[in-house]
Amino acid sequence: MGIVIAQSFKNTVTTYTGFVIGAINTLFLYTEFLSDEYYGLVGYVLSTANIMMPLMAFGVHNTLVKFYSTFKTRVSVNSFLTLMLFLPLLIIIPVSLIGYTAYGTIADFLAKENPIIKGYLWHIIITAAALAYFEVFFAWAKVQMQTVFGNFMKEVFHRVGVTVLLFCVFYNFIDVHQFIQGLVGVYVIRMLVMMLYGFSIKLPLITLKRVPGLHDILKYSSLIILAGSIATIFLDIDKFMLGFYIPIEEVAYYNVAIFIATVIAVPQRSMHQILLPLSAELLNNKDYKGLKELYQKSSLNLFIVSGFIFLLIVLNINQLYEIIPEEFSYGIFVVFVISLAKLYDAILGNNNAILFNSDYYRVVLMLGLVLVLITIVLNIVFIPLYGLNGAAFATFLAIFIYNTIKLIFIKKKFSMLPFSNATFKVGGVIILSFVLFYFWDFSFNPILNIIIKSVLIAALYGFIVYYFKFSEDVSKIINRILNRN
Repeated sequence: MGIVIAQSFKNTVTTYTGFVIGAINTLFLYTEFLSDEYYGLVGYVLSTANIMMPLMAFGVHNTLVKFYSTFKTRVSVNSFLTLMLFLPLLIIIPVSLIGYTAYGTIADFLAKENPIIKGYLWHIIITAAALAYFEVFFAWAKVQMQTVFGNFMKEVFHRVGVTVLLFCVFYNFIDVHQFIQGLVGVYVIRMLVMMLYGFSIKLPLITLKRVPGLHDILKYSSLIILAGSIATIFLDIDKFMLGFYIPIEEVAYYNVAIFIATVIAVPQRSMHQILLPLSAELLNNKDYKGLKELYQKSSLNLFIVSGFIFLLIVLNINQLYEIIPEEFSYGIFVVFVISLAKLYDAILGNNNAILFNSDYYRVVLMLGLVLVLITIVLNIVFIPLYGLNGAAFATFLAIFIYNTIKLIFIKKKFSMLPFSNATFKVGGVIILSFVLFYFWDFSFNPILNIIIKSVLIAALYGFIVYYFKFSEDVSKIINRILNRN
């Protein structure tokens, strides 16, 4: 776990830096500088682009990671990388042509409930293409075991760009339409910077030779599109579908709640960058003992860290909503439900990395397709009944079902579970902390309340985890922070 902990720690710091900037944007700047309607529009554009991204990428960012370590000669590596560079164009070009020829029909469909969406179809397509190629170039760096700069670009760069653009709106340097155009530009620039960095690590040598195992590569890429789409749909289909049922300004309230809950996923996202290529290498080398060790350690470490963040969020959520505009408080239930879903994601460790780099990815994808349909149906049922809360509940149910199936599948096929005795001890500490602190509030300023309560939670939680040595890796990090050997 040495390289995992080293890069994961750096990635976590970078990711949280991005989330702090994102929190300022989401909770304060967006809510003050843009109207609720345009804030909802921005969320809709980005969510729709994220849903399209796996299709635009043609699964290349996953395929590159899975197959790269199987090529041993210079010619085969260069041929494979050349294929990876051009494969996404097989989707991007046709989608762009369809968007050009059927713009009016598609725009009318998307804007049925909210006409403001109609003029932003091209913004969605360009952003989706930029997101797709960014992931390709990030994967290019990942296979060289270099994830830190890419994670910075993924988590920090665009959020700083958004901050600058929001202040430009505030000072009337640009209007909201130019803001959205600038937002698209930020994602395009981010993609180009990532391309230059990836090529600085390994310069592509365009080699038009037949790629060994081409049939398996193309089959995997085609199917992994579904995997990426499934994961993205779980994240963004609720926001996309809300645009069909409720006023778009309410999507802004939902965006804020989702952003708060998503903070729990930061350690998982950070660790996943390095877990993905490592899991692929262990599977390719058939090192199942090492894979099981990685599975259990990643699960425990993520549960400890994500559980702590979960407590900070749910135990301070009422005070947090006191310092942002009152209308956003409709999202409190959303925060609770999605936070639980994210915590369940965390406890599965490198579950996804194992499944999508193994020979069983086809079965999982088929299950995922069924669950996508379930997700859509649940949203259709619950959103009209309960609005924002219905979307959150539908998402929670879908994620719970999908994660449980993946957990059972890995147990059956690999005879591995991510849990250990320490897992249940950590769960007990989380429950104890929740019971002790949820109903305990101070009667003064909410910001001061959050600070004091968070310090107390951190002291109790950190002491128990460190004193009882639940995780060797976490203890090492704490020792490093405390400057102890």
